[in-house]
Amino acid sequence: MKIDRLLAITMLLLNRKRISAKELSERFEVSLRTVYRDVEAINQAGVPIASYSGSSGGYEIMDQYRLDRQFLSLEELQSIIVGLKGIRSTMGDQEIGSLLDKVGALVAKSEQHTVAHMNNQLLIDMNPWRGSGSDKEKLNTLKSAIRQSQLISFQYTTSQSEISVRTAEPMGIVVKGYGWYLYGFCLLRQDFRIFRLTRMKELEVLSRTFERKQKTIEQLDYRWGKRDAADYVKLVLHIQPNARAQAEDYFQAEQIAEQPDGSLLVTAVQPDEPWLHGMLLSYGPSLRIIEPTHLVEIIKDKAQKIIKLYEVDH
Repeated sequence: MKIDRLLAITMLLLNRKRISAKELSERFEVSLRTVYRDVEAINQAGVPIASYSGSSGGYEIMDQYRLDRQFLSLEELQSIIVGLKGIRSTMGDQEIGSLLDKVGALVAKSEQHTVAHMNNQLLIDMNPWRGSGSDKEKLNTLKSAIRQSQLISFQYTTSQSEISVRTAEPMGIVVKGYGWYLYGFCLLRQDFRIFRLTRMKELEVLSRTFERKQKTIEQLDYRWGKRDAADYVKLVLHIQPNARAQAEDYFQAEQIAEQPDGSLLVTAVQPDEPWLHGMLLSYGPSLRIIEPTHLVEIIKDKAQKIIKLYEVDH
């Protein structure tokens, strides 16, 4: 429908600095003539769109323009409120609380009962099970350093349990899985690095400032998420029925094949890193590695070392 396309174009322009008529034509699968008519219709509706010519030309909406609340449904407002509450529960940020008040003010009094009812249907809590006040302090300290482009110093423990003092340019904070991470440029390694907040100690914001590198959080996240194929290993695991819940919590349904005796045969590809050994050992005698053989030897060696810890000298 035309009205849907006009709204979609408006939303796109609000989220982009500038976009060409050709790109709009390709995105919505309409002719350039239709794009020109749509933009004119949006202008006539009171949305101020400026047109620029040349190789870098296109359309953009005036900087100060914003949409009214009427473009957001009650369900969309509720999604924003739930998301903000999840962030506030982790960061304890006063600004988030103020933002929640402003978003809540967009809800009509006649709708507030419905919103309260919807609040009881979904809860987002990103606090780790081991969460403490120190985690929130780190988050707020890092957020301030990122905003002010100030260097930070901290003691860091790597996944290999190596401890070093780092100085870094903080670029962004990311929550993944069960933990929070800092994305930044490490001056010691002279490269971009990801630091887990639970392994950061003696965090200090320095007075020195830095010029932010031309990298976005999305680009850095893609870089760390895109591993070389050599970094992965194919696992074939036989898991006993008593560890079914643990296996289903971690592995995807399509990676699990139930056997006639109720046990599970898991086939999955995982990063070949030290934390994988601990994950496999956590199953105890309920898991047997079928492939690869090098992991079998590693787990056997670690199990023998564990046994020696509990051997009693006679």
